[in-house]
Amino acid sequence: MIDLYTWPTPNGFKVSIMLEEIGLPYTVIPIDITAGDQFDPAYLALNPNNKMPTIVDHDGPDGRPYTVFESGAILMYLAEKSGAFMPSDVAGRYLVVQWLMFQMGGLGPMLGQAHHFRTYAPEPIPYAVERYTNEAARLYGVMDRRLGEVEYLAGDYSIADMASFPWIRPYKRQGQVLDEYPNLKRWFDAIDTRPAVKRGLEVLADRKGPAKDMDEKTRSVLFGDAQYARR
Repeated sequence: MIDLYTWPTPNGFKVSIMLEEIGLPYTVIPIDITAGDQFDPAYLALNPNNKMPTIVDHDGPDGRPYTVFESGAILMYLAEKSGAFMPSDVAGRYLVVQWLMFQMGGLGPMLGQAHHFRTYAPEPIPYAVERYTNEAARLYGVMDRRLGEVEYLAGDYSIADMASFPWIRPYKRQGQVLDEYPNLKRWFDAIDTRPAVKRGLEVLADRKGPAKDMDEKTRSVLFGDAQYARR
């Protein structure tokens, strides 16, 4: 059994999708990032970076409980545990790793900034909106060109696709029009119809994400007020 500490965000959905794809049993433990659950000392003992998701595999290496934080690391761990969605040969494996790192180091952070400045910034900052909207378009273009050559990012469906897909879902919030990227849209539609993906996206679907007009306490919790970071 695996404990999944998560919240309905793109990074959280990466892991619930993977768990559904490989069919491992798991228990969902909500970490309400709008209420500050990520700063609870018990959770910080699992994830010192006060982010989510985190997993605890109660049948980890040597049969002992094992904790993994950082969504990309979790996907790699689960791929190795299950022997699925990650090739065993060096070239195939590192092709997946490259596109996973593309998501972790570029796609997620940049699209996250687009979300922030387009939706959550307390006052409009035109330079930031333009910068991150343009960077989102550039990254969409990288994916579109790649997906004009292959069916999925690393050739076959893999954890690289599971990592990237949830970040493309809110494309409108990023100022993008998916129809302008036909190869990316073909890829998106193919993943969106997978039964395991649909199940993974249902995890905590009844919980609400942060509202655009959130109160100041919620804003402080979400966006790094020092008093919460020191907890």
